[in-house]
Amino acid sequence: MLLAGALVWLSRGWWWPTPPPPQVILVLGGDLERERHAAAIASERGLPVVVSGGSNPEYAHWLFEQRQGLPSHQVTLDYRATDTLTNFTSLVDDLRQARVRHALLVTSSDHMDRALLVGRIVAGSRGIHLTPEPVDCGDQCLPEGRRKVLGDGLRAALWVVSGRDLRHWAAEHLEPGRWTDRVRRSDPGQAGR
Repeated sequence: MLLAGALVWLSRGWWWPTPPPPQVILVLGGDLERERHAAAIASERGLPVVVSGGSNPEYAHWLFEQRQGLPSHQVTLDYRATDTLTNFTSLVDDLRQARVRHALLVTSSDHMDRALLVGRIVAGSRGIHLTPEPVDCGDQCLPEGRRKVLGDGLRAALWVVSGRDLRHWAAEHLEPGRWTDRVRRSDPGQAGR
């Protein structure tokens, strides 16, 4: 069954519809260079920009509108995200409602693997294709570990299935100290042993 699923996934290029040309630039906040890169692409291609969790509004408006000359209606600033997963979960239904099927994903090159995995799971669940547009971070790159990448991928998959980020629930219910405290509270006779 697992092998069949893997074959279907790997063969999707033959049967999955080709996405339209990019319709929007999705920028994940966390580094001003990402916004600068997105502003240059938006200016060159005329695409709208959505910045998720980016710099303060004053800087962003200056960068996109005054420095790059983009009209204000071409740039959307969204501050609901608190991490990579919520960069996507807070926006994916808005993008789908706007009939976006293809977005350029702008983030730092050392963050791209995790962002692309999470994004392809979350945005992919809504039929939105992502094309990576990495921003070189040079000597400031800090490669992310496999555990972090796969952990966020699992969180994304659980969000698609449940509609909720289970991270906080898991921390509260599965954290070893809290679990043993609950056991002790539920059985007062065990507390002294």
